[in-house]
This record gives sequence, C-alpha cells and structure tokens, in this order.
Amino acid sequence: MEPWLGSEAAALCPGWPALLLWVSALSCSVSSPASPSPSLVPRVRTSNNFGRTFLGLDKCNACIGTSICKKFFKEEIRFDNWLASHLGLPSDYLPSYSANYTDDSKTWRPVEISRLVSKQQNEISDRRICASAAAPKTCSIERVLRKTRRFQKWLQAKRLTPDLVQGLPSPLLRCPSQRLLDRVVRRYAEVADAGSIFMDHFTDRDKLRLLYTLAVNAHPILLQIFPGAEGWPLPKYLGSCGRFLVSTSTSPLQEFYGAPPDQAADLAYQLLGVLESLRSNDLNYFFYFTHVDAGMFGIFNNGHLFIRDASTLGVIDKQEGNQAATRAGENKDIFSCLVSDCQAALPSCDTVPERQSLVLVCGQVLPRLLQGKFPSPVQEEIDAALAWCGDDTRPDAEVLGAASRLKDILRPLRTCDPRFAYRYPDCKYNDKF
Repeated sequence: MEPWLGSEAAALCPGWPALLLWVSALSCSVSSPASPSPSLVPRVRTSNNFGRTFLGLDKCNACIGTSICKKFFKEEIRFDNWLASHLGLPSDYLPSYSANYTDDSKTWRPVEISRLVSKQQNEISDRRICASAAAPKTCSIERVLRKTRRFQKWLQAKRLTPDLVQGLPSPLLRCPSQRLLDRVVRRYAEVADAGSIFMDHFTDRDKLRLLYTLAVNAHPILLQIFPGAEGWPLPKYLGSCGRFLVSTSTSPLQEFYGAPPDQAADLAYQLLGVLESLRSNDLNYFFYFTHVDAGMFGIFNNGHLFIRDASTLGVIDKQEGNQAATRAGENKDIFSCLVSDCQAALPSCDTVPERQSLVLVCGQVLPRLLQGKFPSPVQEEIDAALAWCGDDTRPDAEVLGAASRLKDILRPLRTCDPRFAYRYPDCKYNDKF
C-alpha cells in the first residue's frame, strides 16, 4: 500500500506540505560495514514521507507536538547509514533499525527505532479501519477513528477508567486497576505533565493518540509509566508515534547464545533477577509474560540486561485488585481489532499463576543460553534445575524453588572483571554484586 496523507490532515499543518520528513538515509542491511559518525558525514538532505504504513495514524495529526517527531524534524535522530539514492522504506520492513540520537548536535549516542507491529499487521489495520466505515481502501483513518463510539466516550471522560479500555488487545489492559490507569495518565510523556489523574489537560488529539497507542502496542506506555530511571528493567523511552518507538539501544539476547560460560551465567542470573523483581516489588504490581523469546530481552554495552520488548507483559495490581473484562460483547470494536482478530472474552486475571514467566523463560530462553557451557557435574545441576523450573505441571512453590536453586548455582560462575561494567568494580568489594 502506498504511503498516503489525507487532505484533511495536510490542511491542519500549514507550511509543511505533505509533511515530508527530512532525515538521514535509512539502510535495511544489518551486515553492512560500520558507517562513520553522522556528525562527520556531509549533510545530505533527502526527503521521506513515512506515511500511514509506518506511523499508523495520519502522520500530521499523529505527530504534531509529540516529542519524537520534533526530534526527527530537528534532525536530532539520524539513521546509521547514509545512501546516495532516494530514501525509501526498506522492502523487507525490518522490525527495528539502528540510529543515532543527540541532544546538542555534537554528542551522538546509539538508539533503536522499533516497529511496534509488523508490515502485514499495518496493512490489515488500515484496511480494517477504512472498511469499518465502508470507506475506500485509502481513507483518513483518524477521521474514521474519531467517529467511533469508544472514542466519543473518551472525549467525554475526565478520568481514564477500566470501562474505557475494555477489550483492547494489550496484556497490560487485560484486567486493569484504577491505580494502574491513573499512573498511565499521570506519566503519559506526550502531553505536558499536569501531575493529575484527570485528563483535563489532554486535547482531543492527545486522547486519540493515547487510545491508538494502547490499541496497537502498549510497549511505549510501559516504558513511560515504569521508567528505567526508577529501577525498572526497561530501556529509556525517547518517544513514540503511531507504530514506531525510539528507545536506547540494546543487543538482543540471542546474540549471546555463543557467549563464554561466565558471561552466559551472568546474563541468566540477571534474567532470573528481573523476573523476581517483576513478581515482587515495592509498588505491589505483579508483572507476567504471556509469551517470551530471546529477542524480547536486550543487553546494554555495560553488560546490564533489560526487557527489550514489553508488548507481551501483563500487569496485575495486587494492592487494589483488578476489574475483570465482563462485557465482551461491547468490546469488539475497531480498536479491539487493530493488530489481530477481535478478542474473545478475556479470562480472569485470577487464572494467571505466579510461576508463569519463570516457566516460559526456563523452558524457552535459558536452555539455549546455558546448554553445554559448563563442566560436569555443574552442567547436570543446571539442566536439572532448568527442567524443574520450566515444568508447567508443577505448583508455583516448586517452580520458584527451582529458580532460586538455579540462581545459587549460577552466582559463583560469574566473574568480576571490566566486561561487566554495570557491577564492576563494585563486585570486588561487595558480595552483593
């Protein structure tokens, strides 16, 4: 589908015809040789209209006033590789792209531009939006979404309540508490911080942007409401718009499957610690994964492991409780179907066991990271603990006990040297590290 910008959207942006985005060139080759720093390369202005297939909502309305688009227009974000040819979206639509980011146009640091859904889902979403209004294949999707019953309820709402998000496909909103939704409003970074749980300071467009992001992928919302600066195992949020997100760069865990034993032990130990913090924390939220793979976890240059993709992360409020989704018939609107088929009735949050994330990680991620790395009998002990931890038929207490035993086995296998800068040189003086 060709990128397209509705005439109504363009009219809302005087002075920016078709809102061409002036950026550095984009490369879809992940194996190309390293390119020189953007600050050392002659500035080549190439235009690119990202269009709806990349941003989702009509680009003008989705991006004006948001942090990420300001950074693009000011050229604070540049893609890694510069091309002489005309800039266009890569044919294979990679899930993420390497780029560089600056606050002062002098110092650049690597960032990651992630697509929040696949190319196929993008096209399906746009077709569904137009079809829901019996519109042509191309239409102003923002205009269609504004007319929906759900958004009209959002326009009238002063506070984000569970009934306003019922049926949205994100695990974050499976059974939301009012405390969690208030946190979303207070910490939504794309509007001025009013320090309020009420949405009085949200414009109509702000409300649509938040609703659309929650419906497409809640990953950028999680990065905002549980920031890494407060100790949560998530990368720094730099901005999002439509269907893409910019965050600090990490290397996916699968790139470390061939790591030496001490590094593999360190990463596995960290991952188990991350799951422990998600299960038990000061805010009394219980986080659980509905699906895992190695690409969902990333490692910073200092060796620190974080959650790279939180899109399958659900949240249960152990302090306040959750409002279950009971009115399934009212939930199947276009926002429920943006990235997948309309959701069936959601099961109760009470059915999520405490062991769920551990079973998934111990069964699907850690075996490939730790297999065949250690001499006997240590390897046998690791394999036995993994088998016990990854067994979904065992009760919570047994799975949690196996994870604890696995951490005890891995702890002395880690080394204390500069490769693990996130805990070095502290590990020399404190057993905690």
